[in-house]
Amino acid sequence: MADWRGHVMKLLIAGIGLIGARHLQHALQIPQIDVVGVIDPQLTQAEVAHFASIDAVDVEADAIVIATPSHLHAEHAEAAAARGWHMLIEKPVAHSLEAADRIIAATQRAGVHTLVGHHRRHHAAVTKVKALLQEGRIGAPVLASMIWAMKKPDDYFDVPWRAGPDGSPVMINLVHEVDLLRFLFGDAVAVQGIGTNAHRGAARVESGVALLQFENGVTASIGFSDATASPYGFEAGTGENPNIATTGEDYLRICGTNGALGFPSLTLWGGAADWSETPMVTTPAPVSNVPLVAQLNHFCDVCNGRALPLISALEGRKTLETTLAIEAAVAPKRGLT
Repeated sequence: MADWRGHVMKLLIAGIGLIGARHLQHALQIPQIDVVGVIDPQLTQAEVAHFASIDAVDVEADAIVIATPSHLHAEHAEAAAARGWHMLIEKPVAHSLEAADRIIAATQRAGVHTLVGHHRRHHAAVTKVKALLQEGRIGAPVLASMIWAMKKPDDYFDVPWRAGPDGSPVMINLVHEVDLLRFLFGDAVAVQGIGTNAHRGAARVESGVALLQFENGVTASIGFSDATASPYGFEAGTGENPNIATTGEDYLRICGTNGALGFPSLTLWGGAADWSETPMVTTPAPVSNVPLVAQLNHFCDVCNGRALPLISALEGRKTLETTLAIEAAVAPKRGLT
C-alpha cells in the first residue's frame, strides 16, 4: 500500500460514463490530486493516460475511483485492493450483498481505505439539515415525505445494461434517497413498496412508492418515477447535477413534534402549539457547495489518515440492503421477470 502522506495523491478513475466524467473533471482541478490515468475499455481518447483494464495499468498510483457499472464493483475493488490502492466506489457499493461482502473482505485484507460515493452526504445543505435536526429545531422528527420524479430521455436507456431490470430507478436513483434518509434518521427497520412499468413498459419498475420505518420511529415515504416531467428531485431542487435542469423546488419535507422543515430551501415552520395556531415560517440563508468536489477532498483526507470515511463500504452495504429490500417490494407487483 502506498504511503503518500503529505504528498499529492496519484489517482486513477475507472469508468468514464456520466458520473466518472464528472469525477475526472473535478479531480483535474484539485491541487492535491494528480490524475495519472483513466480506465475504460470503450474510451477512444482521454486528457490523461488511458488503460483498457486495471490489469493494464503500468503507472504508479495511490487510489482509484471505481465508477464502473455496479455489477463490476466487486471484481474491480478486489483487483484494486490487490494493487494496494485506496478506493472511492460509486454508489451503490455493489449490486448484491454478497458482492458488497467481497469488497469489504478484500479491502480489509489489503488494509486499504474505502469511501462509497453517496456524495449527497457531502452537500452543504444536507449538512445543514442534519444540524437543524440535531439542534431540535423541529422537535423530534416524526414523518418524512419525499418525491424524486424526473423524466429520463429515451436515449438514456440506449446503454445496454440500462435497458432491462438493471436500469430500474430504485438501484440507480433511489439508493441516493435511501442513503440520505439513513444519514438523517438512522437504520431502516421495515420496508414496503409498490411499483409499476405502465408507461414505458420495459422490463423494469419505473414508478412507485416506498414506505420506510426507521429505528428512531420516523416513518417516511418516497414517491419515485423516471417517466414524469416534474420539478421535484434532489438534483432539480439543489442544481448540483449539470445534466439535470434546476427548479429550486423542495422535494423533501420533514415533520416533527414542534415544527417542520423543507429541503433544499431549508424553510422552517414552528411556534404553533397545535393545529389551532398558525405556525411561523423562517428561511435560513442558503448554503451550497459542489458535493463531488467536497467528496474528493474528503477522500484525500481519508486516504491520508486525517479522517474516517463519512460512508465506508460497511455503511454503504447497509444502504444497499435497504435499497434491495425496496426493489424486492416493488418488483413482484409488476408481474415482470
